[in-house]
Amino acid sequence: MWSSTSQMPTLASCTAPALTRVVEQSPTAVHEIDPLADSRWEALVNSHPRASVFHSPNWLRALRDVYGYEFAVITANSSAVPLTHGIVLCRVRSRLTGSRLVSLPFSDHCEPLVSNAEEFDRLLNCTQRYVDSGQYKYVEIRPVSFEPGASTRFAKRLTYCFHRLDLTPSTDEIFRHFHKDCVQRKIRRAEREKLRYEEGASEELLQQFYRLMVLTRRRQSLPPQPFAWFRGLATAFGNKLQIRVAYAGDTPVASILTLSHKRIMTYKYGCSDAAFNKLGGTALLFWKAIQDAKAAGCQELDMGRSDSDNLGLIAFKDHWGAASSLLTYWQYPQAPPPRRNVWQHKVIKRLIPSTPSILLKTMGRLLYKHIG
Repeated sequence: MWSSTSQMPTLASCTAPALTRVVEQSPTAVHEIDPLADSRWEALVNSHPRASVFHSPNWLRALRDVYGYEFAVITANSSAVPLTHGIVLCRVRSRLTGSRLVSLPFSDHCEPLVSNAEEFDRLLNCTQRYVDSGQYKYVEIRPVSFEPGASTRFAKRLTYCFHRLDLTPSTDEIFRHFHKDCVQRKIRRAEREKLRYEEGASEELLQQFYRLMVLTRRRQSLPPQPFAWFRGLATAFGNKLQIRVAYAGDTPVASILTLSHKRIMTYKYGCSDAAFNKLGGTALLFWKAIQDAKAAGCQELDMGRSDSDNLGLIAFKDHWGAASSLLTYWQYPQAPPPRRNVWQHKVIKRLIPSTPSILLKTMGRLLYKHIG
């Protein structure tokens, strides 16, 4: 056990054996544990009402195996007692973007698993020491319902729109709340067009999903995530990951990827071939996912975050009857909001559409680890 108060704390490596380190000595010790080596973390995730798929060992394993990230949970519980609370942190080390602590990379949100605001603030105050010691540039957290207290000196960094669809009503009632033109008619159009539908986690579906993902990211002037990331998710989640693909004849036209955890299905990725968008493939896939979620006993479809200025995506989620709320990311120390370089954005927007797919994939493989 590390207990010297004369040294600054260091995050435990996820490849080390299970251990507890004391990172604050008084009045009550604060500890650091490895969530992938200490079984108490999985027990807490399975029992805590605010835990999501992004807290799950499956998600952490995929991040570790694909990107090499390391994790630690900050808690006041010692190794001798059950874990009742904690904040999970990921160490992102990059020569391009700097080293920082994030809870958690590529996760739309990551609620602190705590009982009250006082407990939350105390653990946040502890995380500041990693920055104050010079080990990391900043700490970023992504809570849904908790806000850091003023004493923590965490400041707002980014704000998103977050959508969740209540699945407790009947299937017919859920359908009635869909926008008649933008959702109901598109579902019926897909049925009239006799779009074929498949779901699973096979290598074939994964390949079809990724081909559509490359098309979509090119359309968005962005490199695609590395294929290894999606394969890593499929390996980590097993049948809790589902890829749904819609076909016009034998041509894949749209696909979505969902993850399931307890009674929540999470929509994580979607993609399509824009030439076939009028056929309603994406609407069909969401409707199938909702029906599958209902059949599995899920009570919510987490539709994820949207950039505040992406009015089209926000409207798309609104049309499904999903409830929206603000989702704020917080950072210590305070930093000015990121500014878009307009010239750089225009250059990228011109270059990406003409960039060969193999080069786009290479860019994604090289860059994503640094932007988590």
